[in-house]
Amino acid sequence: MHLLEEDQGRCVKADIISTVEFNSTGELLATGDKGGRVVVFQREQESKNQPHRRGEYNVYSTFQSHEPEFDYLKSLEIEEKINKIRWLPQQNAAYFLLSTNDKTVKLWKISERDKRPEGYNLKDEDGRIRDPTTITALRVPVLRPMDLMVEATPRRIFSNAHTYHINSISVNSDYETYMSTDDLRINLWNLEITNRSFNIVDIKPANMEELTEVITAAEFHPNQCNTFVYSSSKGSIRLCDMRTSALCDNHSKLFEEPEDPSNRSFFSEIISSISDVKFSHSGRYLMTRDYLTVKVWDVNMESKPLETYQVHDYLRSKLCSLYENDCIFDKFECVWNGTDSVLMTGSYNNFFRMFDRNTKRDVTLEASRENSKPRAILKPRKVCVGGKRRKDEISVDSLDFSKKILHTAWHPHENIIAVAATNNLYIFQDKVN
Repeated sequence: MHLLEEDQGRCVKADIISTVEFNSTGELLATGDKGGRVVVFQREQESKNQPHRRGEYNVYSTFQSHEPEFDYLKSLEIEEKINKIRWLPQQNAAYFLLSTNDKTVKLWKISERDKRPEGYNLKDEDGRIRDPTTITALRVPVLRPMDLMVEATPRRIFSNAHTYHINSISVNSDYETYMSTDDLRINLWNLEITNRSFNIVDIKPANMEELTEVITAAEFHPNQCNTFVYSSSKGSIRLCDMRTSALCDNHSKLFEEPEDPSNRSFFSEIISSISDVKFSHSGRYLMTRDYLTVKVWDVNMESKPLETYQVHDYLRSKLCSLYENDCIFDKFECVWNGTDSVLMTGSYNNFFRMFDRNTKRDVTLEASRENSKPRAILKPRKVCVGGKRRKDEISVDSLDFSKKILHTAWHPHENIIAVAATNNLYIFQDKVN
């Protein structure tokens, strides 16, 4: 276990982590926060005398990705908060990532520099232009070693394409295009072209008073570049094929579970809203997260989910108070492990849940400063609902709803997870001897 703390004192709003993402090798881990900053961590290289340090991540680069803006035409403030980060596959020595706030997506290049040129003819070592009359000999510039410097530079800025707030971005498996999704529309971009995007989904009704649902998340298939899914606030997932038509308003498949009439309540529609959808690495399954459950769907079976896991069913009796304090609208994310056999998602009280699809076992773990000394082993936690409480259980009434784990990430090949708990980033790994 490794803990990276961003603020020792009280939590500053700008420091709250809003997205976490490993790159395709797992060597880099990026976080975005509400202050518009992106922090990239790099994994320690293995050393012979300290083999156990291999799992540790240290700060590699920090940069300001987005600044607060003001839309004068609509009199709207545009927050700098980073909503999503997505890495592009590495093609050369540099790394590339996409980051987005509510309106603008940026493509960043992160590169290293450990040499600097010296011996210019037309300028001196301080960079000042030399008087041409004083130049009597021609010098050949040379590269001199210097301290390693990691630079982040914006290579593309994709703006002015979304009327509503962007909630997700996804890079296509062709690595040439990506999509950005807001509440009512999905746009397809070429990574090289910033002034034009193609609208591929538009669910905006002619009369906004007839609006009944919004898009909550969208993702491309991991290896079929023509296929993508998007989820809605009504609990449905639509799979679309871009080969059928340019505008994918008519889906190819609709995944929806009919509601059990015995569970019908005032909150049914709110808690059925899907906050995240993820393809498995194989592309065969879909995982969705709603307020109380995680569901796994077979892409070939639309009628019902293959598996349903209860994340925090003990909150079902607390929905009224969760509605009053707005927690019922929290958007929890979910992730697969590298082999698609374990699912992970967050909960309240800094708890996060893991579900093993093979053994059907699940565990609740806690990411908190009190029980997270480096190399400490996490103890499973249990929540007690009424009745007699055991010594190691926590009562459902004493859960802290201000401490919530919305954002998590799983290393693509190893059992290393990153968990964002407000303004702290926790990195846990399998026990090493």
